[in-house]
Amino acid sequence: MKDSEFYGQQSVTAKKIIVVGAGAIGAFYGSLLALAGAEVSVVCRSDYDHVKQHGFVINSRVLGCWNFIPSQVLQQAADFEGTADYVLLCTKVIPDLNRAALIRPVVKPDTAIVFIQNGVEIEQEMLDAFPDNEVISGLAFICCNRIKPGEIFHSAYGRLALGNLPGSVSRKTKYLCELVNRSGIECNATETIITERWKKCVWNAPFNPLSVLSGGLPTLEILNSQEAFVRNIMQEICSIAEASGHKLPNDIVNVNIENTYAMPPYKTSMLLDYENGHVMETEVILGNALRAAKRTGIASPYLESVYALMKLRELALNHLA
Repeated sequence: MKDSEFYGQQSVTAKKIIVVGAGAIGAFYGSLLALAGAEVSVVCRSDYDHVKQHGFVINSRVLGCWNFIPSQVLQQAADFEGTADYVLLCTKVIPDLNRAALIRPVVKPDTAIVFIQNGVEIEQEMLDAFPDNEVISGLAFICCNRIKPGEIFHSAYGRLALGNLPGSVSRKTKYLCELVNRSGIECNATETIITERWKKCVWNAPFNPLSVLSGGLPTLEILNSQEAFVRNIMQEICSIAEASGHKLPNDIVNVNIENTYAMPPYKTSMLLDYENGHVMETEVILGNALRAAKRTGIASPYLESVYALMKLRELALNHLA
């Protein structure tokens, strides 16, 4: 069957999507899928009452401004009415959150599970929990924040990468990519999605923690002041990735530096979590990378230092709580 025939067939049957974790990322990509013709429902946490009444406002420097009214607005996945073709999990990956339990009530035999989340070496939990379902790993290369209840600001980029685990691209994945591309944002299907995770970690590993440790500086100010330090962290991630079997492009550090100079000043997701008193993704971005470094024998003094400082910052927050 040709892909075009597949898309035509799937547009009738595979269009029910539930987004679990409709924060900035979940609401933004959910809205794109709705624009492309999918029937998109959302599970909200803090913004439930507002979204139930008003939906979302998406304000994008790239695509313009629009209102996203989900098909169903839910407080938990178990309240979903119908059978989902795709479950998009867009929560933070934090130690006390059971990702599988969040989505299990809506996972049926033919449901594809898509997690659009940060971090490296986070795949096995989902594969173990749903061995009989398609599991699709997703990465968002985007500057996007929730600025108030139900309002999402998309300032730059937006590319989405999707790939089946352990390493393939299914028809369902191709179809989901087609929906996102149809909305005006680039989406790529790749058989090397785990390598893509390490690529994203090259940027996340320095800028997320340094934005917190610097007291709230935006990315551009961090880079203007400490470019050499940022480069050292990035290079360590590249070395760890290669030792783990994921060779990254030789120019990836320079490309990330150039892109960050070019992007508008941006508050990282970790900084927003810190400012709002939320648990930060220290372990999946830094801790997992360091554990991979120790497993493969890669010296990572810069990464170790940043990780240690973040753990102290978390300890201080716990004492204040």
